[in-house]
Amino acid sequence: MLLQPWFWMSKLLDKALSLEVAQTIKSKSKKPFDNAYKAALATENASYVQGFLVVIGKPFRPIEHAWIEVDDKIIDPNLPHIQKKAEELTYFSAQSFTVKELKEIIEESQEDYPEDDPLPIYGDAPYEYYGDVMLGDKPYLDAYQAAEAKCKEFNQRIVDSN
Repeated sequence: MLLQPWFWMSKLLDKALSLEVAQTIKSKSKKPFDNAYKAALATENASYVQGFLVVIGKPFRPIEHAWIEVDDKIIDPNLPHIQKKAEELTYFSAQSFTVKELKEIIEESQEDYPEDDPLPIYGDAPYEYYGDVMLGDKPYLDAYQAAEAKCKEFNQRIVDSN
């Protein structure tokens, strides 16, 4: 499968700003979508981004994840909870929302489905699937497949070096 260049992030992770934003919003472990939502609200000119995170080594599979972007930078308020170096992380964007769009989606979701968590956001039907889990629309599936390919590439390097 030939990967199109837009599938994976050419933007760079800003480690210092990620840690600063995480501290500002009091980032919580295992809450990537909530942390990114709070970070988007607290950061000027931010976009909320959902997609996948690939790390070198375990868990050997793409991780559904959320972060924010400002200009050409990735700011990950979840960074303090990821036990990897910034150089070992690759981000694959599935969808991005302005703060205004994000607020509207959250508000509508809370009105329509008050018992459900509004995050993550899964785009429009028809939904695509991977394994037995509903994933989201086609761009979400494309991001997952690109992340999965990168994950295999990283892990093959680990196997080859042993």
